[in-house]
Amino acid sequence: MIAQPLQPFVFRHGRVGDMIMLTALLGLLHRRYGRPCHVVGAGPWNESVFLGHPDASHCWTLPRHAPFPLTLTWPRLVGALRRSAPGPIYVAEYQYRQLPRIRRVLASSGIDMGRCVFIDEAPGQNGHWVDALLRLGARTPPVLDAAAYPVPGECDRCAPRLAVLESERIERLAWLHERGWSGRPVILIQPGNHRSMSSRRRRRWRHRDDKAWPVERWRELLRAILGRLPEAVLVLRGAVDEIPMLRRMREEIGLAQVQVAGLELRPLFALTEAAHSMISVDTGPAHAAAGLGLPVVVLYGAESPGVWLPRGPSHAPVIGLGGPPASRRADQIPVEAVLEAWCSLLDYREAAAERSGSPAIASARR
Repeated sequence: MIAQPLQPFVFRHGRVGDMIMLTALLGLLHRRYGRPCHVVGAGPWNESVFLGHPDASHCWTLPRHAPFPLTLTWPRLVGALRRSAPGPIYVAEYQYRQLPRIRRVLASSGIDMGRCVFIDEAPGQNGHWVDALLRLGARTPPVLDAAAYPVPGECDRCAPRLAVLESERIERLAWLHERGWSGRPVILIQPGNHRSMSSRRRRRWRHRDDKAWPVERWRELLRAILGRLPEAVLVLRGAVDEIPMLRRMREEIGLAQVQVAGLELRPLFALTEAAHSMISVDTGPAHAAAGLGLPVVVLYGAESPGVWLPRGPSHAPVIGLGGPPASRRADQIPVEAVLEAWCSLLDYREAAAERSGSPAIASARR
């Protein structure tokens, strides 16, 4: 039995995948303090990530670079921080550019800094980043009595998760029906990342994008997938800015079953929830897939799967390929390894269908 319920505040100025992983911490804090969290982030994607989430009661979005006091959010956030006393404040930020800005927010708001706990480890220092977030949530601010707010016994099972609204499911059904995809397995392909979201960024990262996988390998892989699941729809997914790149990629692949969809985050979450599987480079939608229980294969470049492999609340497989020490660029991963990993997802889906008593998805395994 906890003491009086408190409203936790959580600060993290990360990208989409970072904020999805943060939901594991929100779940722990909600159970520990009895109330859902206020989340303070920096980026236009935050509202979409936390919409309808049971562990997030409000999302505050600050600019990533502009001064905070010049925004309309600033005075309302400061007031909310003061009114939430003596609620705990957890700072899960480690980036050298963002952390000083958060410290200035807290200092200028005039709150008791004894309410605050700052993460004291960097990614990779002690294993997976989600585990580091959960260790942060197990710590107690100096002004609070740890015995009054015990850490939940099941906190080690807290995992990132996302929510999809019922209205979004209805829109998804109409969207699939309109395209003639209803009843067909939809395989999501995420070939781009934030470095490919505009022509300027693509030029900048042309020779340094360790997450990129060559289009000729995507072509070979998608042809092989259709050989095993011929009724599938293969959806090249990306942000709106990536649509021209995805359309060129579709032309080079030259398969009628390959389609392009420029989906914003909320429609992506809804489609992901109903998809068959995903193959993705190391980027935010891969974390969304895991958070929604979708089987996913993730291709890594210079980052380590041991630190950043997506996690989710279900037992659906998440397979990471590449990354240190095996490799430091995604283009070092062969097609055969990706195909083998995806085939294991196919086995999982067929076994799950058999357990549930529903017709198994047909496959032409060779």
